Amino acid sequence: MAYQSHHGFRSPIALRLVLFLVGVCLVCYIVGPRLYWHLTGNFAASRASCAQCICDCPLEPIFSMPAELVNYSLADCGKHDPELNEEMEKEIIDLLSEELILLKNVSHDNLLHTKASILEARKTSSQYQKEAEKCNTGVETCEEAREKAEAALIAERKLSELWETRARVQGWKEQRRSYL
Repeated sequence: MAYQSHHGFRSPIALRLVLFLVGVCLVCYIVGPRLYWHLTGNFAASRASCAQCICDCPLEPIFSMPAELVNYSLADCGKHDPELNEEMEKEIIDLLSEELILLKNVSHDNLLHTKASILEARKTSSQYQKEAEKCNTGVETCEEAREKAEAALIAERKLSELWETRARVQGWKEQRRSYL
């Protein structure tokens, strides 16, 4: 009686089929993008930030390592682009003056933003000051009312004392009951 493992493949044909499928997937994974770029012509556009060069270059073989991957250079890129040529021909002084103008515009925008922030802070501060003045007025009113109530209480105590003294003179005796 032969021992059969439940953990492995039962036939070497199935193992070979799985290995073949893994190999095909790896080849498609490695060669697929290169083949796609070669057929669509988008390899240079996907690697460079400038527009695709207009030139009559010989086609490379599909399975060779592209020169763009080995040593990518932007020397010929934009050679036929008039806007890029105009930009590259500018003098360093022109470029620096443009940069200064841009910096001036940015600082002007920052200054406007700062002024707007200061104005908003002043409005908020003014609003808080008004609220604080209302609160102080309310506290002063309450303090005056408390002082008047305290003076009225003192006067009422004096009056009560006077009446109690008169009542005692008339013979009144204090009777306090204790409630438990």
